[in-house]
Amino acid sequence: MMFAMRQFGPIAGIVAPWLRKRFSCFFAIHGGTPDVSKKNGQGLRVSSSPIILWFRRDLRLSDHPALHEAAQTGRRVIPVFLDDEVTATLGAAPRFRLGLAVESFGDALGRHGSRLILRRGRALEVLRALIAETGAGAVWWTRAYDPDSKARDTEVKAALRAEGVDARSFGGAVLFEPWTVETGQGGYYKVYSPYWRAVKDRDPGLPMPRPARIFAPEVWPASDSLSDWRMDVPMRRGADIVRGWQSPGEDAAADMLGSFLERRVEGYKARRDFLAEDATSGLSEGLSYGEISPRTIWHAGRRAMEEGAAGAEHFLKELVWREFAWHLAHHCPGLATENWRPEWAGFPWDTDEDRPEVVAWKQARTGIPAVDAGLREMYVTGRMHNRARMIVASYLTKHLMADWRIGMHWFADCLTDWDWAANAMGWQWVAGCGPDAAPYFRVFNPVGQQEKFDPDQSYIRRWIAEEQGQPPDTALAYFDAVPASWGLAREARYPAPVVTPEAGRKRALSAYEAWKADRE
Repeated sequence: MMFAMRQFGPIAGIVAPWLRKRFSCFFAIHGGTPDVSKKNGQGLRVSSSPIILWFRRDLRLSDHPALHEAAQTGRRVIPVFLDDEVTATLGAAPRFRLGLAVESFGDALGRHGSRLILRRGRALEVLRALIAETGAGAVWWTRAYDPDSKARDTEVKAALRAEGVDARSFGGAVLFEPWTVETGQGGYYKVYSPYWRAVKDRDPGLPMPRPARIFAPEVWPASDSLSDWRMDVPMRRGADIVRGWQSPGEDAAADMLGSFLERRVEGYKARRDFLAEDATSGLSEGLSYGEISPRTIWHAGRRAMEEGAAGAEHFLKELVWREFAWHLAHHCPGLATENWRPEWAGFPWDTDEDRPEVVAWKQARTGIPAVDAGLREMYVTGRMHNRARMIVASYLTKHLMADWRIGMHWFADCLTDWDWAANAMGWQWVAGCGPDAAPYFRVFNPVGQQEKFDPDQSYIRRWIAEEQGQPPDTALAYFDAVPASWGLAREARYPAPVVTPEAGRKRALSAYEAWKADRE
């Protein structure tokens, strides 16, 4: 089990149109005109002031609890996206992809008679300014669970409430709030299998439809121009290559889910690990930026499973693996900074990320085709096959004895489907120091993995150009995507292994045995 959504790959003829209707058959959709004196369930008058709806990584109209509730009030809604202290810390590829998601969502709001206001700066200060400009009486948002977002949101909620503003957070990013899933003893789950058993029959509720209407303010506040934010700049020349592989937006995510259900769910469990095959859903990006909700995917997958699709239950298990990662992220805020198993604090991983072998790994020039092909796929597309992620991570942390945080940070800079919790837990899982981790002595043999999951070398040929007479465009694109400062030429020979599989395995196991002996 591994990263991002473990590369999601959930019988569609009827499911795709079902998704397009956004579950409208389940709900009465709010319409009409604003009611400035509407009563709530307790008979109290609700404020007629606008609601600022603060969007973050929840860029969709369907199954969005905060948006649904705001539209139901009949009050005027001001959708806002902030380039704030949290988004500013994103790596190059996630920031680039977030820009595409914001652009797509702004267009979707425009088609819905609304718009997305863009502002840059520290969240609390910008929101205060917007409240003053618009007379808004409420700021609502979808909860996030990584430490930086939680710290920001706690500060914003406390400060705005103290100033008389209705600051409120809603669910929507996960199936179940992390604190609502407990063991029999009342603690949090530390192992995936019992977590799966605890939630597999639990009802997350039906997805909410997109609102029929979002009431606009009488006067819109000023907005920054997204192009002025230049969110693609950190990608440098790689942006032009990676952009062609992106499919941002809510409609694209719904289409991916429908296509997967129609064409690939049957063989998902059996074929998802084969590197060259299109056997997964491709939904990791849509989930990461909230372009599709986990609840929408869950219900589609459950329907497929109930209709007999062979791979649907395993698909749901992969969705719950992501859920488990965020469950742990909430309860273990050090998941991305500290060994989850504290006894691993003294393990002799090398922390030098400028070591030649590690630089070769970053540049996809290790001389191990299965490792290099995975990394090159990432530089060209922004994503990496999940099986390749495990091969790549195992080689770094075991054959090269590099600290898992080096790889985690590199992925956080290079993956367009980067997910804070799944990335951190995935690296710790492979390294052996994390929750429910693979034993450290399980060292992936990259040659054996290639022979098993890419037997005809289709994946290798797709991404490695060297020593091919007529390499495909996918392989050649690597040289255009990576930084020019690397000085890599298409005519270069493929390198000899920086560490052979045999030597790397021997070194890793020797270090493990010595460390274990020291602890006994």
